Amino acid sequence: MILTPWLAPIVWEGTFNHDILMEEYQRNSYRIGLLVPAIGKYIQLLKKFLESAERYFVKGGMVKYYVCTDRPDEVKALNLDIKRPMKIIKVPEYSDWHQTVMGRMEVIKNQTELLFHKELDYLACLDTDIVMLNPIGVEILGEMVGALHPGYYHSPRKDLPYERRPISQAFIPEDEGDFYYQGNFFLGTVPRIYQLTKACNENIMKDRANGIHARFDEESHLNKYFLYNKPTKVLSPEYICNDSLGSPKDIKIKRVNHGDKPFKKDT
Repeated sequence: MILTPWLAPIVWEGTFNHDILMEEYQRNSYRIGLLVPAIGKYIQLLKKFLESAERYFVKGGMVKYYVCTDRPDEVKALNLDIKRPMKIIKVPEYSDWHQTVMGRMEVIKNQTELLFHKELDYLACLDTDIVMLNPIGVEILGEMVGALHPGYYHSPRKDLPYERRPISQAFIPEDEGDFYYQGNFFLGTVPRIYQLTKACNENIMKDRANGIHARFDEESHLNKYFLYNKPTKVLSPEYICNDSLGSPKDIKIKRVNHGDKPFKKDT
């Protein structure tokens, strides 16, 4: 598929002309923020992430890095080989992994109000355990952009791992759903990112008040939001690959590898 049912483009290699898109980008001088969380032991992944972004993320673009961390001094102590500007955003030390993951929506919402609306046109939000392997260019830019999960883009609706419990604010009924999106790669214009993170954070807080964790934390809430607020552009699984899934024949270029880390994720 290269178009969604609501006629949003799905970005695959060969479906765009980079030179034409870059000309438009340069005429408008768009400012792009790349936000990445580096919480606790995930700080040890930050150097590899940022150095791969230096090489492959929107080359020739006006990009600024925003690192959300609970340990600013450890981030400052890294020997980062980057030339683009970087801002460290201090976040709280969360009590457990669920709070850490779901707290990101609140952080992005708050920083959009305080900072991003003044400094950026687009904001891309990625996880630290991503390493970029090939160019990721201005073809990703759009008003509201989600990335297809590489493990489910061929799956029928009944097999998509949505939150199916009506008690959760992330609930999606069995007869609804378009695609399943990764929670670790989404982007858009600053106003649309604000709307997304505000809505997701409000629903996360309602679940928390009721003692509920959605099936896949913030990813479940993101999928609920995208179901009723359709993305204007969708990134193919080229943009969020994982070695454990092998090499699907329809992925001609692997733009990232996601999920490799030298430690176990907290539970």
